[in-house]
Amino acid sequence: MTTSRFNRPDPEQAAHSSPRPRRQFLLFLLTGGLAALVNVISRIGFSQVLSFELAVLAAYGVGMVTAYLLARRFVFLNSRQSVRRSFAAFALVNLAAVLQTWLVSMGLRSWLLPLLGVGALLDLIAHSCGVVVPVITSFFGHKHVSFRDSTP
Repeated sequence: MTTSRFNRPDPEQAAHSSPRPRRQFLLFLLTGGLAALVNVISRIGFSQVLSFELAVLAAYGVGMVTAYLLARRFVFLNSRQSVRRSFAAFALVNLAAVLQTWLVSMGLRSWLLPLLGVGALLDLIAHSCGVVVPVITSFFGHKHVSFRDSTP
């Protein structure tokens, strides 16, 4: 199989080796899980110098770049979008996801977890749950917008 200068399969050949939908979703979960781990770990670091609210947003940016690179390389092999166009679309899809992540993280941290009496690891639990929430909407947004198979 020939590859481009970005070490991506040739689109014509990738069409024959594209993951089946279930496998593609599993690859998305794996790469997204790794990006989520990067997100959570970087939030812990950012929390040393930023408020929790800002640290969640900064960490989301780090996680988003990680997720983009992994998704482009391993999940959405048939995309014919340029890097510029697919990253811009990826960022737009992630605006909805970051809103979901932030609202869930803040709601859990400020309201639900204290109501349940959770004190230990409050920030970690709240942020980890927030990161998981947009998985399904992100997959379909990236599949059909960020990395669609052909340009309009």
